[in-house]
Amino acid sequence: MATLRNLSIKYSTLKEEEIEWLEFLALDLQLLADLALSDVVLWAPTEDGNYLAIAHARPAGSVTLFYRDVIGDFLRPDWRELVDEAMATGLPVESTSPAWFEENPMRLTAHSVSRTDTEGAVFGPFAVVTVHSSVIDTQKASRIGAAFREVADDLFGMIEAGLFPSRGKSRVGQQGAPRASDGLVRVNLEGIATFASPNTQTTFNALGFRDEIEGENFSEVIAEVVKGQFDTDESQPLVAQGKIAKRIEIDARGRTVALRSIPVTRDGQRVGGVVLTRDVTELRQQAQELITKDATIREIHHRVKNNLQTVASLLRVQARRARSEEAKQVLGQAMRRVAAIAVVHDTLSTGLAQIVDFDVVFARVLGLAAEVASLHGTTVHPHKEGSFGELPSEYATPLALALTEIVTNAVEHGLAGREGDVDITAHRTEDRLSVEIIDTGTGLPGGTVGDGLGTQIVRTLIEGELGGSITWGPDVRGGTRVAIQIPLHWIAAQTREIPQVQ
Repeated sequence: MATLRNLSIKYSTLKEEEIEWLEFLALDLQLLADLALSDVVLWAPTEDGNYLAIAHARPAGSVTLFYRDVIGDFLRPDWRELVDEAMATGLPVESTSPAWFEENPMRLTAHSVSRTDTEGAVFGPFAVVTVHSSVIDTQKASRIGAAFREVADDLFGMIEAGLFPSRGKSRVGQQGAPRASDGLVRVNLEGIATFASPNTQTTFNALGFRDEIEGENFSEVIAEVVKGQFDTDESQPLVAQGKIAKRIEIDARGRTVALRSIPVTRDGQRVGGVVLTRDVTELRQQAQELITKDATIREIHHRVKNNLQTVASLLRVQARRARSEEAKQVLGQAMRRVAAIAVVHDTLSTGLAQIVDFDVVFARVLGLAAEVASLHGTTVHPHKEGSFGELPSEYATPLALALTEIVTNAVEHGLAGREGDVDITAHRTEDRLSVEIIDTGTGLPGGTVGDGLGTQIVRTLIEGELGGSITWGPDVRGGTRVAIQIPLHWIAAQTREIPQVQ
């Protein structure tokens, strides 16, 4: 899928710091489209002097004029003069006659994009934002539509001056970030609300504020809502007055409301601010439910691990008391298989996600192999190269069990009663995991792998559950070489996307 970054790197003349600026701007492109009640497209200049669409947002409160995606398209020739003028002058340029896209007439406005550095120096213009509005605008005369467009004009002016998006704005923590349609308050220099959307009024009514917000000091409105609380955010007054660019949350009457403030400047002077509001109570409840569910799942994994370790201990005790060597061997194998599964559950019990660092799991698998070696008078030197990376639990359990079988078999049979090496190499790519286990033991009896229970278990796990392949063969040093190939795309299709090795 084409992204702003890879399109910019492949086709444009943008520098790294300019691409980063546009990535932040793209995060607010939907906000701009909702406020302008228009489609908004971000264009980057290309090496051949053209422009490429690298981001596009459709308005949530109006009909889109683009019924197909334009990201990755080059600028239409009949729009070129308008965009060139915006880039050259750094000023907004509006079409004097309807522009066309396929069969849709539209009013087209171009705004240049500049950026500022940490010292406040302005660089640009280096890109362009175009606003595509319907020539038949049914919302133009509405009070809400007019207020939204005035805010949009302010923000586009700040984009031209390199003042929006605000420097230092974080990409994270935006879950539940307010949108224009959720609620909007405009405040003047004194912090007085000159406009409050109906949704904002409804939200604050639910918090206990019954009067009209417009005409009130918005900072005092919030102070009344959270009256009596001692753990409020110290930046609340600054956010409410639109003096700083920040996102906070307030809690009252069992509800949570997110506030995001955007200081508004014109001609280098702050003239007030915009505060976006959204009731995120349901989102926070869902987040809390997820936390509770994660804690429950971790506790389940912990208890399963304890139960499996108890079973493994019972099997170990039974093996020690068995009189038959064959019974001891069978019980020991069962104990190690149970212990291998317990290792995965133990790892899962310590994390929030059902993802495990398989390199940690495999280190403990090698510990089981060392235990086998001590029982057979064997000195084994394990060597591991490469990384398995992170794997989902439904993937890690069968792989851990299969590798336990292979490695312990190499120690128990290939190196029985002697000293030798077991080399494990893991190679991870985006779509495949390759594992190779080589021992310096006696090799395969008769040169071929047997058809015992252990072999059947390994084949079932690798080929059946993981959709991979496994081959046994002789190694040049005289031992056995086992090669495993597992397609990660198959696992991703069956479950979810596989995290990549960092």
